[in-house]
Amino acid sequence: MQFTTEQRLDDGVLEREFTLGEIPGILWTPASASLSAPVPLILLGHPGGLHKMYPRLAGRARHSAAEGFATATLELPGSGDRPRWDGVEQARADVRRAMETGEPVGEEIIDALILPLVEKSVPEWQAALDALLSLPEIGGPVGYSGGVISIGVRLAVVEPRIAAAGLFAGSFVPRAMFEEARQVTIPLHVLLQWDDEGNDRQAALDLFDAFGSKEKSLHANMGGHTGVPQFAGDAAAQFFTRHLK
Repeated sequence: MQFTTEQRLDDGVLEREFTLGEIPGILWTPASASLSAPVPLILLGHPGGLHKMYPRLAGRARHSAAEGFATATLELPGSGDRPRWDGVEQARADVRRAMETGEPVGEEIIDALILPLVEKSVPEWQAALDALLSLPEIGGPVGYSGGVISIGVRLAVVEPRIAAAGLFAGSFVPRAMFEEARQVTIPLHVLLQWDDEGNDRQAALDLFDAFGSKEKSLHANMGGHTGVPQFAGDAAAQFFTRHLK
């Protein structure tokens, strides 16, 4: 991991851009973080495009920092400044075409879009965890927050350092991920926007039902994909405070 930029935001949060090999990422640490008082870490998932997503990611990071958490994010494979990925690019085009014509997005298209992202990005997140947890101001435990929800599901199954996850139900879910969901045992806080125009609500409900966790809660709010109310963020912060502190 190599840090490339550093700035102190007006609320005292330290924002550092980094590269992990060729993968861009951003780390935010609260002013309270120190060698003698390392803070827990939350990984921020997103649908790709760090520059486009930055305002929302930075807002989430600063909200988490106010609760005493460091946060970090990575650029997804094939997104942002990373090399184009032909198979995923074609799947994205197929999804757009289906949605524009009002056709259902078939399982083959969903598999072609999501499964390669899961296979490639999860080991990258694990490598990032190795590097981030080696920093003296960051300690465990670790949480995962956001989407793509299938990436969060896979991480919850294979990465023992993740103690709790707040998942955003707003992306397509391959059928294979439902079997993996049954293997998830960590505490879960799932956020669902009821009127999300790009989300299969029933699939999101079925996935929640499949999770094997003894502690899981579903928070459904009226509104579209970007209409998440502030109190929903507050509830997620309380969830991570319970399980990471």
